[in-house]
Amino acid sequence: MSKQKKRIFGIDLGTTYSSIACVDEYGKTIVIPNAENERVTPSVVFFDGDSIVVGDIAKESSKLYPDEVVSFVKRSMGEQNYIYEFNGKQYRAEEISSFIIRKVVQDAEQHLGISGTKDVVITCPAYFGINEREATRRAGEIAGYNVRQIINEPTAAAITYGSMETDREQVVLVYDLGGGTFDITMIEIKPHASIEVICTGGDHNLGGKDWDDRIVAHLVEEFQKSTGSKEDILEDPDTCQDLQLSAEKAKKVLSQREKTPVLITHGGERVKVSLERKRFENITQDLLERTVSLTHEMLHEARKKGRDRFDDIILVGGSTRMPIVAERIRQEFSTEPKLFDPDEAVAKGAAIYGWKIFLQDEVKDKVAKKTGRKVDELDDLEDIDLKDVLDEVEEIVAQDTGYTVSDIQRSRIKIQNVTSKSFGVIAHDSNDQEIVYNLILKNNDVPINISRAFGTAVANQEAASIQIMENESGETVTRPEHAVLIGNAVLNLPSDLKENTAIEITFRLNEEGRLEITAEETSETRRSVNVTIETRSVIQGEELEKAKTRAQHIVVT
Repeated sequence: MSKQKKRIFGIDLGTTYSSIACVDEYGKTIVIPNAENERVTPSVVFFDGDSIVVGDIAKESSKLYPDEVVSFVKRSMGEQNYIYEFNGKQYRAEEISSFIIRKVVQDAEQHLGISGTKDVVITCPAYFGINEREATRRAGEIAGYNVRQIINEPTAAAITYGSMETDREQVVLVYDLGGGTFDITMIEIKPHASIEVICTGGDHNLGGKDWDDRIVAHLVEEFQKSTGSKEDILEDPDTCQDLQLSAEKAKKVLSQREKTPVLITHGGERVKVSLERKRFENITQDLLERTVSLTHEMLHEARKKGRDRFDDIILVGGSTRMPIVAERIRQEFSTEPKLFDPDEAVAKGAAIYGWKIFLQDEVKDKVAKKTGRKVDELDDLEDIDLKDVLDEVEEIVAQDTGYTVSDIQRSRIKIQNVTSKSFGVIAHDSNDQEIVYNLILKNNDVPINISRAFGTAVANQEAASIQIMENESGETVTRPEHAVLIGNAVLNLPSDLKENTAIEITFRLNEEGRLEITAEETSETRRSVNVTIETRSVIQGEELEKAKTRAQHIVVT
């Protein structure tokens, strides 16, 4: 056993399935099986009395106890109005997701024979906004872990892809069709140097579940035809849940075979339907075309940044196993897509990122001690003249952790991401009409720090209300109805200010999508206000503390 003292787990917190990975003592990335010896865990939660059951048993229990089982909760992350009630208690999406995180971490610890995990890296769809990202972080915190980073799923997959032994620089499209989300991302990979996200797009409400739902709708029609009934059998929770499970199973079978039988049982009637792959592809064609359209939209944005070519398309996410996906991509883009570790690439990439954090923490700590600098002054070791110190420190870290010096150096690979949304403020145009003026545009590199000056509306204005907006426009100016309010700040102003006195607003967005805003008026008093966006849609304050406390007393199996 090596001298390694710490692991940072990488968690793919999926809509339909979740998984966990780590880098072992030999530098190999491994996906860790759960207690049922499966490498993926259904993201399904069963409220079984005073206990919480997550995974296969929960999924199977949904047939018998549909009202006590929660599935697809990831699609509700960041939604203020999502509440699940059980035994007189209310649960937000963040808390339900925390049970899934606890399950995969507990099982991983048991498998590895360790305990006391503190740090994790969790992935999310690239197209998640501020609300969803913050909710994902809170889920990890409620579970009792220190969330070191939230990283985009396609970026994680590219990290795994880029970690393969190759010296070829390449630009890849990561086509990520998961159970509940779709991301399409252009990434430049420079082996041993950098992984740079160029553009990203997608839809976090488009995924394999939508294909399942089309099968369900088709089965309902076939049942009605066969029985002559006009009843909506989906109103029966038991039947609805049974059809959802049957649809998912049929979809998987059709990835291997041309047809599959499905048995529908409802109200004493039994109907056997033969579902053919061609029929399945016809009733879901528009969903696939939506992914193609989103891919073209992303490529259009990439061309604005001077990127008009790519080398490979890699397919990740379990839903890319459907044969029609590769066929359609091949037809549309005249290239042979590569099915790349669809179920595990994201978790492995998160683990590699966590491993990078761990090793760089070790390096920075020792460099700080040797140079007398503070650790937070060492964000970019490449930018300071520390080569001799680094060489010495990397040798020490290698000895302490059991990794090789080349492993330590490999952990210094640079990860460059972009924002998937635009962020701005409500302002007024020359016609005194309200607009959203975007300071940060979608697909800007992050971290980013940008300032703009705005004028006061009238003389002697007492305060400036700053409405912070999130939107999907790629333009500097968009309409308020096309944006979502994610935060407010109020800047109190000194008396006797003239009309159009400049107020400088600064937006800072970090690597994982957390936004901080500063506003400062430019008179002699230089009053300012600073706010870090913590959206009202995300569990916080007393409610968050109660959830953390409650989690300590809940048994998750």
